[in-house]
Amino acid sequence: MADPVERRRATSFDVAERAGVSQSTVSRALAGSTAITVATRDRVLAAAKELDYMVDTRAARLRKGSTGTLAVVVICRPGEMASDINPFYFSLLGSVCAAASKQDIETIVSFQSKEEEFFGRYEDRGQADGLIVIGTTSNHAAWEHFRALSDDHATAFWGSPYEDLDWIRSDNYEGGILATRRLIDAGCRDIVHIGATGSPQLQFHERYEGFLAAMDEAGLEPHFVEIDGALDRDAQGRKAVSDLLDRKQPFDGIFAVCDSIALGALNELRNRNVDVPSQCSLIGFDGIMAGNHTRPPLSTIEPDFDVAGAMLVQTVLEKQDEANIKRRVPVRLLDRGSARSL
Repeated sequence: MADPVERRRATSFDVAERAGVSQSTVSRALAGSTAITVATRDRVLAAAKELDYMVDTRAARLRKGSTGTLAVVVICRPGEMASDINPFYFSLLGSVCAAASKQDIETIVSFQSKEEEFFGRYEDRGQADGLIVIGTTSNHAAWEHFRALSDDHATAFWGSPYEDLDWIRSDNYEGGILATRRLIDAGCRDIVHIGATGSPQLQFHERYEGFLAAMDEAGLEPHFVEIDGALDRDAQGRKAVSDLLDRKQPFDGIFAVCDSIALGALNELRNRNVDVPSQCSLIGFDGIMAGNHTRPPLSTIEPDFDVAGAMLVQTVLEKQDEANIKRRVPVRLLDRGSARSL
């Protein structure tokens, strides 16, 4: 007859029997307790290896009042499929999961768009130790829902439309300056910013302020095209360029407030036979990977995704000890090819 231990998953009691010690000694030895002698610890480890015993870290954490898990909610536009969201958020999501993993923390991810399906009480259910919220700010009902939860739950937000929440953002002002200076250095003088001043996405306004500062520094007149909020990002970029060309406004450089809009602008410039970058230099913001595969590749301002993920995870973990957490993620220029060579 087969050994019953071999027909089921081994337990700490099985390890204790094999090593000739008590179950509590096994727990202490595997936890690295200095109260256990080296010889006993070696005997326990050898028995655990022989039985292919795996420590149930989740159960151990639950006994200590911790799940070892963080929840991540990605807010989508109402009616939007998860596959349709801005690729930037997939990069950010990956950085959060990677940062959590480095601290031996698991993540559970939920994509939410419909008001009747909003959920964030993962702590109450004992499913997670905290919540990270990222995604579009255009879903006002979603942000109101998670804003209300933040008073009683450890929560961190990316790009929050509300200043009273604990948020992490790109250094948008610095990014606006970097993008605009690059266009100026490329010889552009009639530079247009495609963006939004009244958007709930506060990062858009911060990028515009950086654009204005760099233009003022260079003694140049800034130009601005307001995006159409009723359109998707690609269509917003296309329409902005179409409006510029139709009213025959001179321009030789464009700083688009995000890459998705920049990609639409790039497509419309190509359709209207405006060469990029010889006739018009173009820079976006977000550093999405799709920009690597356009013609020419899209130059952009990229936040440090590794830092962004680490900051979001750390903010949730620190929530019980700190209040009013506001943090900026450093940015850099990715000079891929859509701005004229220096």
